[in-house]
Amino acid sequence: MLIDQRHLPGDLRIERCESVEAVARAIRELRVRGAPAIGIAAGFGVAIAARDSTAEAVADLFVDLERAAALLKATRPTAVNLAWAVDRVVAAASGCLTIEESRQTTLSVAQRIARDDLASCHAIGSHGAPLIPENARVLTHCNAGALGTAGYGTALGVIRSAHAAGRIREVVVDETRPVLQGARLTAWELLCDGIPVTLITDNAAAHFMQRGRIDVAIVGADRIAANGDVANKIGTYGVAVLARAHDIPFYVAAPLSTIDLSIPDGSHIPIEERSPDEVTTIGGLRIAPDNVRAENPAFDVTPSRLVSGIITDRGVARAPYAESLAALFRESTLSSARQASA
Repeated sequence: MLIDQRHLPGDLRIERCESVEAVARAIRELRVRGAPAIGIAAGFGVAIAARDSTAEAVADLFVDLERAAALLKATRPTAVNLAWAVDRVVAAASGCLTIEESRQTTLSVAQRIARDDLASCHAIGSHGAPLIPENARVLTHCNAGALGTAGYGTALGVIRSAHAAGRIREVVVDETRPVLQGARLTAWELLCDGIPVTLITDNAAAHFMQRGRIDVAIVGADRIAANGDVANKIGTYGVAVLARAHDIPFYVAAPLSTIDLSIPDGSHIPIEERSPDEVTTIGGLRIAPDNVRAENPAFDVTPSRLVSGIITDRGVARAPYAESLAALFRESTLSSARQASA
């Protein structure tokens, strides 16, 4: 069950996905969005595929799971959490001896991914809150909140924790064209939590920075390369450039599952191209001439040199990121090994 985010803030609709195809459609059509959230949804999609499989042998069930995995991975290519979660659930099932064990295992692992993500968001908030100055005016872009995760949020997790500590004066939210995740979702979340929020157009960020209205910028991420290059919602790169021009710290908040050490830099991150209709229309109303050509990349890549720090559930990484991110992964692996031995 998930919130159909296309209808917010005007209408809170809960959608029940009964098949792996329904989960894939929900991810593809942005009914559910946000890198951690689509990973969680996809994990449950694999569990649904295991539940619904008519296979009579474990080997045949695994074929069905691989087919479901391919369908889910093809929905959104940029966010690494999606493939990570799908692979984790499928891998867990591969060691099972019976079909019923496989079904129970896939559901258990999907549930674990959701629980771990919520705990991860709270940890990100705890690590990031001290980086927010007192009485801060914070700029954020897109939606990296509870709606994009299992709850609490990554960038908004830091903001929520900082607000609880009395550090937030105001959150300035970019509208985030063309789908308006900032205007529709982030502003809604902050209002629900009683956090002071001001909505601005995307092209007004420079104006507010120039006037001293922004003290720090913080965003989420859909994929982070080994060198610290960050793929996030289109427009993030521009925010980072503006922040550097105005000597404003620019932070990225994301769990370790968003970091892809298999790719050396941002040039290897696939950029999703979405329908031009998202550019030429708003809410179904056409705003551009008929037959005009439009391009609609959903993400851009911010070079690591513009990033002041990457706030993870395991701590804050600083430049040089190739070293600090790898160190966080080593620490996480050692911690997991200690827990397993205990």
